[in-house]
Amino acid sequence: MQVTMTVNDEEITREIEGRLLLVHFLRDHLQLTGTHWGCDTSNCGTCVVWLDGEPVKSCTVLAAMAGGHEVRTVEGLEQNGELDPIQRGFMECHGLQCGFCTPGMMMTSRALLDRNPDPSDEEIREAISGQICRCTGYATIVRSIRWAAAEQAGTRTTAEEPERTVAPADRHQQSVASAQGSTS
Repeated sequence: MQVTMTVNDEEITREIEGRLLLVHFLRDHLQLTGTHWGCDTSNCGTCVVWLDGEPVKSCTVLAAMAGGHEVRTVEGLEQNGELDPIQRGFMECHGLQCGFCTPGMMMTSRALLDRNPDPSDEEIREAISGQICRCTGYATIVRSIRWAAAEQAGTRTTAEEPERTVAPADRHQQSVASAQGSTS
């Protein structure tokens, strides 16, 4: 069957099997490997993308069901060559960790900040409760989202800056790639 959808502002048409999941369509047909495939049972949340602006677990959506809709992946967060504040927050506050849950965490938290630009720690934890971080680094993820909220509101102060360590240049580039979803 043929499916047409808009992915990260680009209209895409492909021939697919009707049973193809959206996560596999994005990764295998469009090479958007920033969307990770985890548990395949909708428990881990690493596959979260937006469907018409709402976070969905792409391992539970058939690609055919996304036909005629807008899909945004972690690769679509960056606009005009500038990382989204949520991507920068994950880099600044060590929320990237191993990177496996990162795309789903960033898509879910970006949606949270779009609805609630100043969430409490409790609201952040509730929003990401459908995501599993196998590093169990939820404190740094919550701190990353708080950093992004303050950054986009223009209220971030140096007192909120995380303790910095100097990272080698290649490690910094690796962090940027992870935040952009360009690692698989």
